[in-house]
Amino acid sequence: MREYLKFYIDGQWVDPAQTQILDVENPATEKVAGKIALGSAADVDRAVAAARRAFGTWSQSSRAERLELLQAILAEYQRRSGDLADAVHEEMGAPPALAAGAQVQLGMGHLVTAIDVLKNFSFTQQRGETLVTREPIGVCGLITPWNWPLNQIAVKVYPALATGCTMVLKPSEVAPFSAYVFTEIMAAAGVPAGVYNMVNGDGPGVGVALAQHPDIDMVSFTGSTRAGVAVAENAAATVKRVTQELGGKSANIVLDDDAFVDSVTAGVAGMMPNSGQSCNAPSRMLVPNSRMDEAIAIAHAVAGQVAVGDPEDDKAIGPVASAAQFTKVQSLIEKGIAEGATVAAGGPGRPDGLDAGYYVRPTVFANVKNDMTIAREEIFGPVLCILGYDDIDEAVEIANDTEYGLAGYVSGADLDVARGVASRIRAGWVTINHAFDLNAPFGGYKRSGNGREWSDAGFDEYLETKSTLGYGVA
Repeated sequence: MREYLKFYIDGQWVDPAQTQILDVENPATEKVAGKIALGSAADVDRAVAAARRAFGTWSQSSRAERLELLQAILAEYQRRSGDLADAVHEEMGAPPALAAGAQVQLGMGHLVTAIDVLKNFSFTQQRGETLVTREPIGVCGLITPWNWPLNQIAVKVYPALATGCTMVLKPSEVAPFSAYVFTEIMAAAGVPAGVYNMVNGDGPGVGVALAQHPDIDMVSFTGSTRAGVAVAENAAATVKRVTQELGGKSANIVLDDDAFVDSVTAGVAGMMPNSGQSCNAPSRMLVPNSRMDEAIAIAHAVAGQVAVGDPEDDKAIGPVASAAQFTKVQSLIEKGIAEGATVAAGGPGRPDGLDAGYYVRPTVFANVKNDMTIAREEIFGPVLCILGYDDIDEAVEIANDTEYGLAGYVSGADLDVARGVASRIRAGWVTINHAFDLNAPFGGYKRSGNGREWSDAGFDEYLETKSTLGYGVA
């Protein structure tokens, strides 16, 4: 049983201002796996004050000093990778292979990328007689979700450190264990007091206080679109910068060519990792109407091979994150059936043999219309919708007919055709044949958010631009 009842403020583990304890459930067992303290506005005030004091010094640190710190964090992260994996396994019910694999490794990959970016990042540029300087924005409030806890902490904390900012992190109270281990890593690596602070809590208790705080200069938020709107509203009065990585309902346009079988197979398989709990998941697969029956047969076979809840299977998926998430996913599956979509695989209820845990059957709906609820709302579970199109123009129109614009996918054998289709998708992160690149800026159009994370684009969000005119005048 884990107990994390202190916060990390000004380089010390401290007691919260008031005692409020939350049980943290392992969604694979539905049993309490640990306890955390929930913070309040008073804890946020203390953490922000520490970050503000530290900013004066850390903002003036050199590139070499920041690189040295990031390298120390990398060494400690590598040393504690097993502890991080155990934490993710318990807080998310993630299968061991996923926890030790993508969940932990993405957090490390973003750190290696940040180090490489910092080595050559240009903070100054001479434009004639004007010097343009990129300076740290200040004290940052970082609010992260439960679905990829280490990945989302990484893409906020590392750029903030690298650019000279100080910060207060609020990790998700649903999956808080890995954030505590991460904070232990930061302390052991020698992050100066006050530069990095961590206060646990929920949205009303800590998230609102961070967004509204007059001494917070920017808020970086990842989560639902609904919650992102609330963060922006709470931040508006102080005119602070708000970056948001929000929801998605990403289309995967499968081209009608010789790669069709492989493309459909990859599209179904790509929907299932992390139990479908990825904002950029390829959750709407678009196939030619003339090949819908073929797609259904392939999808049925592929989804049927997805193991659920088997810790010995390195391709298995785990539960969804909570009882609330399970209920939401089940209600949307039922909605899809009621609205007339064809169940090609899975369906409502738990998988056979799993009576405990928030497990969802890998589900594929076919003959989905884009006005159906399951095609409009982000389900955030292992549920794929297959829609038909008659030609590429219609496919692109369907793909863009969504309030979201986080990601898009194009799958097919002809790279030139795929490139042309990709250029027409209104989304911030478009992938051809499921390619992946940590150096690709990540973020969305429309209601999928504002700003970008990952690589050098992630640095930009933590910097202000200053122009010094007459700098070159003798």
